[in-house]
Amino acid sequence: QVQLVESGGGSVQTGGSLRLSCAASGDTNNFSWGWFRQAPGKEREGVATLDSGGTITYADSVKGRFTVTKDNAKNTLYLQMSNLKPGDTAMYYCAAGWITGGRIWVGTRTEAFRYWGQGTQVTVSS
Repeated sequence: QVQLVESGGGSVQTGGSLRLSCAASGDTNNFSWGWFRQAPGKEREGVATLDSGGTITYADSVKGRFTVTKDNAKNTLYLQMSNLKPGDTAMYYCAAGWITGGRIWVGTRTEAFRYWGQGTQVTVSS
């Protein structure tokens, strides 16, 4: 069974940086990965994705500020967030799963991902 454990959230001032980690256990061979976020009263939205072929996509709102990477040896996904803005305040979740076709983007439906982390809170003050 696959488990995802997130860490790295916190509170920062506008312009600050954080790095989120998503440590996976279990067999994630050929999985696709994603980072999502959800603010109170809003729908969950895709932030960044890394599909099983290695293709990365970002939401327009975070392009140039966020970077997704993966350490395959540690089976850990990262989200480096820089120049944070108050609009980035949300609960952040990592997700993973085997997805038919192996090609995903930030608009891929959340139901496509079988495994989810517990979430880590990011708060950006103005």
